[in-house]
Amino acid sequence: MAHVLEIRDLNKNFGAIQVSRNINLTLEKGARHALIGPNGAGKTTLVNLITGALTGTSGQILLNGEDVTKLPQAARTRRGMARTFQINQLFRGLTVIENVYLAIAERTGASNRLWRAAGAERAVIAEALQHLDSLGLGEDAGKSVNELPYGRQRLIEIAIALAQRPRLLLLDEPAAGVPSSESHLILDVIGRLDPDIAVLIIEHDMDVVFRFAKEITVLVAGAILTKGTPQQIAKDEQVRAVYLGQDHHEVAP
Repeated sequence: MAHVLEIRDLNKNFGAIQVSRNINLTLEKGARHALIGPNGAGKTTLVNLITGALTGTSGQILLNGEDVTKLPQAARTRRGMARTFQINQLFRGLTVIENVYLAIAERTGASNRLWRAAGAERAVIAEALQHLDSLGLGEDAGKSVNELPYGRQRLIEIAIALAQRPRLLLLDEPAAGVPSSESHLILDVIGRLDPDIAVLIIEHDMDVVFRFAKEITVLVAGAILTKGTPQQIAKDEQVRAVYLGQDHHEVAP
């Protein structure tokens, strides 16, 4: 069976500056993989390369065995890749269900018929409500995004990503900016994700990483320093020196 995601010798240069160096990474179906590293390590750059927001200088990216290296973001999304962002990308003036509706309409082609009354697309509405209910957002469906606390807005972004029916889901610091009183909402949802979806989470919060990940890749200066299980990473002296030690506290899975 092909890997859901396979990155082969991926490099990215901005002029003479190399920001991603010889990245090799694979994710299988159902993977729960975390990407960590100090500030400036190149984590978001790597996510942008995977999703097509940036084009690599050399190397390959394969999605479900298909080479998508030269494909734009929209084409990768249609092939089963979805992403959330460090800062959410919601339509704040629309309602919660309208945000999810638009994602489903784009996937199904119903967006070409948006001039019709929304009620004409009952299947899209039903699916949007299903996603919202599954994340505990059903009661908020008719509310404007602006009315909701930030933690619930992050859940809407996850709902939009799941509405694209991804095989690969990239979560870029899903708990960023979420008050500690609401962070459990994000963690609970991540823990309940479809076990068939391969998930790559980019996160600096070690509590989130060790609760979620089955495997961890450590990125430093644009290159992979090491990979391993949470237990292996927690005991790795190199990792402690370049990353975990920044917080000056012990971290254990």
